[in-house]
Formats: sequence, C-alpha cells, structure tokens
Amino acid sequence: MGRVFRWVLILAIVALSGAGVLVWRGIIVLPPQYDPWATLDIRAAPNVLTRLKLSRLDDAPAQCRAVLGDTRLHFTPVPDRANDAGCGLSGAVQVSRSEVAFNNGFTVTCPVAAAWMLFETHALQPAAERHFGQRVARVQHLGSYACRNVYGRAEGRRSEHATANAIDIAGFVLEDDTAISLLRDWNSETGRKAAFLRDLRDGACRFFNVVLERISGQLRFGYPQSLNHAFASVAVMASRAG
Repeated sequence: MGRVFRWVLILAIVALSGAGVLVWRGIIVLPPQYDPWATLDIRAAPNVLTRLKLSRLDDAPAQCRAVLGDTRLHFTPVPDRANDAGCGLSGAVQVSRSEVAFNNGFTVTCPVAAAWMLFETHALQPAAERHFGQRVARVQHLGSYACRNVYGRAEGRRSEHATANAIDIAGFVLEDDTAISLLRDWNSETGRKAAFLRDLRDGACRFFNVVLERISGQLRFGYPQSLNHAFASVAVMASRAG
C-alpha cells in the first residue's frame, strides 16, 4: 500500500510540474490572478500567489514601478545610492500620497511601497468601512528611511530603516476627522478603535514580513528579505524587516 501511495504521489508531482511548464510557456492560459508568472496586480483580490508575486519585485525595480503606476500612489523614483555605512538605497521611491494623505512624504523601497498599497487597498480601507462606515483620509507616520541601528542603539546590526525597508505608523484620521492613535487607542479594552487597530495588524501580516504592534505608540511594517514571518510585540506599522 505504501509503494502504491508513493507512485501516486510521484505521478501527481510529475503531472503538476508538466502543467506548470505548459502555463509558463503560454500553452495553457490561466486568469492572471491564478497565474504564478503573471505580474502582481495590486487591485486584484489577494490570494495564495500574492506574496510570491510581491517577492519577485525585490529584484525587478522597473517592473515594481510599473506595478505602482497602475495604482493611486503618487511617487518619484529615487536614484540608487551606495553607502559604506550600510545605509544605501536600491530601487527606492519617494512617496507623496496615495488615496490617503500622509503627514509627510517618505522614502521606501519599491516593494515596501507595493506592500503598502496592497495593505491600504485590501486591509486598511475595508477595515475602516467595516468599523466606522467611512474611509481613512490621512495617515500619520513617524518615518521610514533613517541611517541607524536597530532601536537606535550605538552597537548592533543596522535597522531595516537604514535601507528604507520599513515604515512606522502612528495613527489614522477618518473622513469625518475622527483621529485614531496607536498610543492612545491600542490598549482600550473595548471600542471600535482598538478593534480597528487589531484588524490592521492582522491585515498587515498578509503583505509584510514583520509587523510590530505597539512600540512607543506606533505600528512598524517590515519587509525583510531574510525573514519570512510576521510577529507581534508592542507597536503598529510595517516593514519587510525590523
């Protein structure tokens, strides 16, 4: 029985591999959202292939900028810059606004900007409409690119902020000017604001590799290339690293 199962498994793997080759060569045409080789479409509903498509943007800056060009993000490419201190920039963009306004422009890598737009489109705004019946109008952030070590320590490894691979969020303002603060509202035991913030944390984990919850009243979103998980501590926003 075990031998039969092994042969069935082998045949299934071979069949799937063959189908994958046919899709890759264009002989079998799948809808873009189910085609693992199709370019990421930020407007499409996320599925199991979204993170794979997002990760491919790490080594494809031109494609990443094209992906952002199909969104409402206002951005300007930033020239690559080498830095012996470990604070260089590669494939970065300067963001001025999206559907939401930001308190200041910020510089992040293009994949972080793409992850942000996925988060904004499929997590932030749906959560705002779900909890408050309206959308987020403004986002308050505490910075992204900064040449420093983790937690600002004098010794240790560089922070993801040192390569524009993270952004810290402090709060949100709804269309009716209702303010939601990580520092003030995260620890509330009841209420829509606390539930909203926790929904954002959970939603961010779909697109960012590191989501710190409430460190000094902020959300940190990270998108590290070395980490493949999200974890909670005490902050709120994003990085594809810490």
